[in-house]
Amino acid sequence: MQPTISIPQHWGYLRFALDQRTQQGTILGLYYYPSGTELANEFDEGWRYVLMPNKNSDEISYLQENQIQPLSPQELFTQITAEIDFYQQQINILNRQLTVLTKGANNG
Repeated sequence: MQPTISIPQHWGYLRFALDQRTQQGTILGLYYYPSGTELANEFDEGWRYVLMPNKNSDEISYLQENQIQPLSPQELFTQITAEIDFYQQQINILNRQLTVLTKGANNG
């Protein structure tokens, strides 16, 4: 079963999705400031996105839609390819460790 989010019809449509990679980082969460509320009067109504600029950091930023730039298809491809390469190297290292471990167990 896929998780779903219901958004009231009178709220604006989301421009970005959860877990989407952007130039400012990965989107982790969402806030909406509805019109007529104190927050909307102070900060403008609409969506706010919670982003993690770097997955190795605990830094978080809160940005409006107009402050976020999506990645181009090439940038997204490059990021994902680099991540795949990194994890493949980690798998190779672990496989070598297992090989050493199993050879040692067979010799003992």
